[in-house]
Amino acid sequence: MAKIQMKTPLVEMDGDEMTRIMWKLIKENLLEPYIDLKTEYYDLGLKHRDETQDQVTIDAANATKRLGVAVKCATITPNATRVKEYNLHQMWKSPNGTIRAILDGTVFRTPIIVKGIEPVVTTWKKPITIARHAYGDVYRDVEMRIPGPGKVELVYTPEKGEEQRVLIHDFDEPGVVEGMHNLDASIESFARSCFSFGLQNKRDVWFASKDTISKIYDYRFKDIFQEIYNKEYKADFEKNGLTYFYTLIDDAVARIMKSEGGFVWTCKNYDGDVMSDMLSSAFGSLALMTSVLVSPHGYYEYEAAHGTVQRHYYRYLKGEETSTNSVATIFAWTGALRKRAELDGLKNLAAFADKLEKATLATIESGRMTGDLTRITKLPNPQKLSTEKFIKAIREELDKRM
Repeated sequence: MAKIQMKTPLVEMDGDEMTRIMWKLIKENLLEPYIDLKTEYYDLGLKHRDETQDQVTIDAANATKRLGVAVKCATITPNATRVKEYNLHQMWKSPNGTIRAILDGTVFRTPIIVKGIEPVVTTWKKPITIARHAYGDVYRDVEMRIPGPGKVELVYTPEKGEEQRVLIHDFDEPGVVEGMHNLDASIESFARSCFSFGLQNKRDVWFASKDTISKIYDYRFKDIFQEIYNKEYKADFEKNGLTYFYTLIDDAVARIMKSEGGFVWTCKNYDGDVMSDMLSSAFGSLALMTSVLVSPHGYYEYEAAHGTVQRHYYRYLKGEETSTNSVATIFAWTGALRKRAELDGLKNLAAFADKLEKATLATIESGRMTGDLTRITKLPNPQKLSTEKFIKAIREELDKRM
């Protein structure tokens, strides 16, 4: 069978540890036998990021702006332990944070529904998509250790006009302080991405923050969302029978636990980070969740929502067998291929992405799965497969469909 041809390359961002091992297996077994795969490759492994002073991350993000679609492997965000382990020059920032700031997008994460893996929240009948703002807050913060008594102030020095000062705290003992920021333009892009996603997927949009406590910072989000909705989206939402509403984050959590799902839950950066992990685990597994960054400028970056599976990687290095779930990484590839196909008008490439996803789900539904799923499935007598054997089992299912 002739390989499916591509017109425009994907930006391919390789990653770290066990997900890097799976990345290679997926390409060799599930992609390259069927597609004349065209990618512009960037190695975002931690060692190479350190060697390039993290320039490779910036280059990969700019390539995404140029080519429009990227697929990214999970990467390490180093802490002090990782700096020592990898002998790094410095504690590099999150590559995801760097990429998201350059692309100016919103991260949408949706559970992958598969028979035999049931949500622990029994009322959930439809997937809930988390829309996470991808700029600012604690991910672009500035922090300081306060050694002893003294005043800490927030100071704004305008290019023209009078300086403004606000007392943060008058310390009489040691402590810590943190400064965060956000931008109106980024919040506006966030709002437009969320409302556009809701319209495209015919889903209600919820937005939640804590404006009762954060009366300026969070209230600015609330105001901008309402202004943009009223001016640009309200008529289309009502025409399609869709709703938008704002509520407090604690109220949203309570409502969601009793809902049927099927909507977009829009969150600020940190809230979205935490709540997407809660949702993925409650729906089944961190490895059963899609993740795509959508920029209002027309850029798309697909990735797995989980980390590099460090514990399995150390076992892999010892020569021990692992059973690591590759579904989210496979769906990152299929999402990117489908979007590339849509933009380039390649129906056969889009059909291939659909077939690979169906083959992946069919493999699990046949009882063949990785260890994390055998512990939660309701299917009788599940067969636990190793990392590589699971991918090869998907290859068998895919061959039937091709």
